[in-house]
Amino acid sequence: MQLLNQLIEERAEIGETQTSIVTRAAEEARDLTETEDKNLTELQARSVTVDARIAELREIKERNMAAELMKAEVRAMGGQETETKSVGGAIVRSEPLTYSENRSEHSFFKDVFSSYVIKDRNAEDRINRHQQEMAIETRAGDSGSFSGLVIPQYLTNLAQPLARAGRPFADQCRALPLPADGMSLNVSRVTTGSTAAIQATENAAVSNTDIDDTLITSNIATIASGQQLSRQAIERGTGIDQLVASDMMLAMATALDSQLLNGSGAGGQLLGIRVVPGVNEITFTSGAPTVALLYPKIIDAIQQINSNVFQPADLIIMHPRRAAMLSAAVDSTGRPLVLPIANVPQNAVGTGPVAGYGNAGMQIAGLPIVTDANVVTNRGAGGNEDQIYVVSRNNCLLFESGGPMFLRMDETAGLNLTVTLVGYNYAGFIANREPAAISVVVGTGLVAPTF
Repeated sequence: MQLLNQLIEERAEIGETQTSIVTRAAEEARDLTETEDKNLTELQARSVTVDARIAELREIKERNMAAELMKAEVRAMGGQETETKSVGGAIVRSEPLTYSENRSEHSFFKDVFSSYVIKDRNAEDRINRHQQEMAIETRAGDSGSFSGLVIPQYLTNLAQPLARAGRPFADQCRALPLPADGMSLNVSRVTTGSTAAIQATENAAVSNTDIDDTLITSNIATIASGQQLSRQAIERGTGIDQLVASDMMLAMATALDSQLLNGSGAGGQLLGIRVVPGVNEITFTSGAPTVALLYPKIIDAIQQINSNVFQPADLIIMHPRRAAMLSAAVDSTGRPLVLPIANVPQNAVGTGPVAGYGNAGMQIAGLPIVTDANVVTNRGAGGNEDQIYVVSRNNCLLFESGGPMFLRMDETAGLNLTVTLVGYNYAGFIANREPAAISVVVGTGLVAPTF
């Protein structure tokens, strides 16, 4: 339902933008400019894709509603709640996924290898059935647009506990579907807005200023990870799927998250929030930094977003060591300034658990803190400073292809019985639509803390 609502909202925005382009040209009694014509073509192509996706999701929704109605009728008649499927006249009460954590008789990697290399028909059938399951069960976005296989969902769930930085910030961004084709994204930003004023008298001219916009372009980055395995490991190994797939996916997740924070925007990279031109920069200079000195800087970072774009800041991103500095600070009587629980009768700088990673419940000024080890710690003249970011998440637009990962497998070193696995995904990121919706706290007060 969330994806369907997002697509419907996107379709409405596309229609409004198309109407605005055509209306502007008509009012000015001119032909469309080359840029306007290109924009209309791109918007029309996207609208066709969105319309098809909306129709597909609505059909699925209707089927699900019909299934729920059938279940309710069965329960009302005192029968068992079953999912019925016509299979040769038999009723199927439950049908587990082809590849799942509780169904270990088949290995996903082994079946991919067997279907591609050995041409095993049974393995090929299981792979095809898995692809259909992913399209229905996990709604794997635009997976059909890419020549790869969707990794089973249970393998992606194993990724987060592994010891890598992961994607704490990426998971907090505004998630949008990636267009089906192209290697760049264009998002419009209004640079000259309408004006309004009190009409002097009846029939007097009203305030009128032509609206103008500019296109913000982002690369669509390819995040990829590769491994080479022996055929023996694939054919006779145990737990290879979990070991390799989860490690590759978390490596890709970490690479993406690092790009959203630190990417330069050049050479196929995404433009990260740290290097967006025009952000609010707050300098914290101190030779003996304390939480008491840092707190006003964070409040300043919040108010600058409120003051400059008239939107609420709603997320703080910092390195785990900076969060630990906050948690370790005490007042003159030894009481912590950041309290591990919120409902205590004391004045606190912040609240939240000491132990945790990502969005674990820590807050300052009512804003959630995401701890992210992808925040670099080598900034400043001494190469030992980290930075704190305050953002309005609504302006951090993350476009990702629907599935968690896609896989291709090629036997590139057959004489060595070596198989190459390549996982990849596509993503685009736009954080510079409203640069002033990002605040960055920098300076010597953010050197490595001591405890």
